Amino acid sequence: MKVIEDFLKVGASKLEVKIIKETSYSNKSPVIMLHEGLGSVALWKDFPEKLFKKLKRNIIIYSRIGMGNSSPLKKERPTSFMHTEASLYLKGIVEHYCEQEPLLFGHSDGASIAIIYAGLNLPLKALVVEAPHLIVEEVTIREINKVYESSKLSDLKKRLSKYHADVERAFNYWCDIWLSKEFKKWNIEEYIENIKVPLFAIQGKNDQYGTLKHITIIENKIKSSFDKLLIDNCMHSPHIEHSELILDRTASFFIKNLESGV
Repeated sequence: MKVIEDFLKVGASKLEVKIIKETSYSNKSPVIMLHEGLGSVALWKDFPEKLFKKLKRNIIIYSRIGMGNSSPLKKERPTSFMHTEASLYLKGIVEHYCEQEPLLFGHSDGASIAIIYAGLNLPLKALVVEAPHLIVEEVTIREINKVYESSKLSDLKKRLSKYHADVERAFNYWCDIWLSKEFKKWNIEEYIENIKVPLFAIQGKNDQYGTLKHITIIENKIKSSFDKLLIDNCMHSPHIEHSELILDRTASFFIKNLESGV
């Protein structure tokens, strides 16, 4: 196993990238991992290495603009920020690092970006979406507001500073867009019907950031192959709370849908 740390320039910005690879896996579709809203390369911790060993595929992880060690945000996020992530930055990662059409594993905001990317019919073999957001629910707004308010009285930002070069803008700009009045109308349901590759949806039944409505929307609208996993006693991060289950089911999903071995 070889670990490569890199930076990719996309437009005027640079993305922090980490690649976990084995030369013998280069003929297989790699997995690109898309982190949660306040995530980064480092906040995945050891899960990418576990996924690498389980899937026997190269893994590509990157921090989105404003997060981790990627370029800082110069202004507040617009409501279209996830669309830009999918059509510009994720597309740039795929074009630069992938010899084969990739697999996507997205968590939370990263899952939403994966859905937009798939719905644009950009190069892709299959995707796993963990705790995706398709619409903005009141429960999501309440929880993010709770996190925002608690940050004023706790060391949350100090703890996050280990994972973000510019923690103030990373945290504040993410909270600000999700809590804004204009973002309440944000909706990506239309992308589901355009997805032509297999999709595996995962969510904890106790997810504090969203209800199971998101999974139901996907199941009702998707026209391609669909699998789901709803987990008891699980909140917003199944890959942390039930790591082995997620590894096993993700491996089974890819084996089932990629019988050609690519």
